[in-house]
Amino acid sequence: MPALKSMVNTLGSLLLTLFGLALLTFFIGRVMPTDPVLAAVGDNAPQAVVERVRQEMGLDRPLWYQFGHYLNQLLHGDLGRSVLTSNPVLTDIARFFPATLELATAAVMVATLLGVPLGVWAAVRQGKGIDQAIRVVCLAGHSLPVFVLALLSLLIFYAVLGIAPGPGRQDIIFQDMVPQVTGLLTVDSLLAGDYDAFRDALAHMVQPVLIMAYFSMAYITRMTRTFMLNALGGEFVITARAKGLSSARVIWRHAFPTVAVQLITVLALTYAGLLEGAVITENVFAWPGLGQYLTTSLMNADMNPVIGATLIVGCVYVVLNLLADILYRLWDPRVK
Repeated sequence: MPALKSMVNTLGSLLLTLFGLALLTFFIGRVMPTDPVLAAVGDNAPQAVVERVRQEMGLDRPLWYQFGHYLNQLLHGDLGRSVLTSNPVLTDIARFFPATLELATAAVMVATLLGVPLGVWAAVRQGKGIDQAIRVVCLAGHSLPVFVLALLSLLIFYAVLGIAPGPGRQDIIFQDMVPQVTGLLTVDSLLAGDYDAFRDALAHMVQPVLIMAYFSMAYITRMTRTFMLNALGGEFVITARAKGLSSARVIWRHAFPTVAVQLITVLALTYAGLLEGAVITENVFAWPGLGQYLTTSLMNADMNPVIGATLIVGCVYVVLNLLADILYRLWDPRVK
């Protein structure tokens, strides 16, 4: 019964959060400094056309009716239609989101593989030279704007040295050559057995992935270091050392498992932040993902994609937090 009650509470919280998210995105779309009707028909359209389109879009109705209609559309999987592409917004998001997912997933994997060991190392060597060096690197990762590093990376490795491919997701000779199965270009090229396309896709990912991973690694490293310092000062660690256990066993078998539970939330929020915060990186590297789609729509006052993409990003945050709660229950017996 407690497990069932907890599940019901979690589901209720999820539905309430999604309702609040829908309400927020709806009103954001209504307070944006642009008229969606004029964005659709143009500034020079006759007044009769403007009024007709306004009625067709339901914008002449009361606000409560518009919100009810919006919720009904959401329940039927309808996020409206894009003026720029003339496609349903959900179709566009399904086409652009895999590129962002591929970039963010690779970045969080690199950030985790580097950030967690560096955080543990810095905590074990607290106050030593290596600890200071790691903290400086993390501070730089938090301080430098992402677009500065992205532009410098393109300038040095692409324009000057010529050792990295240019912007985009693929060279022009490979575009539309790989059958789309998952939308993840590296995966689809492997499934198709096209290893040249795989190497090309991987090469194009290196720069944006490393830049995104650097900023995430800085956060993961600092949090891991803080958690490990608290764990290493615990009585169970002192007891383990008094028993004569090796330093590696004390760190990785006794201290780190307690830190891993806390890192679940850090990694979940980092991953969600990468999916949401890839806007600048995608625009600098001309990466055809959700961030670039959102920016292009916003610059052209195409509000349906802006609201739809914002809602999807919010749902990603909600789902990842829910998964973090589930992992807590699987990993930490104290919350069962």
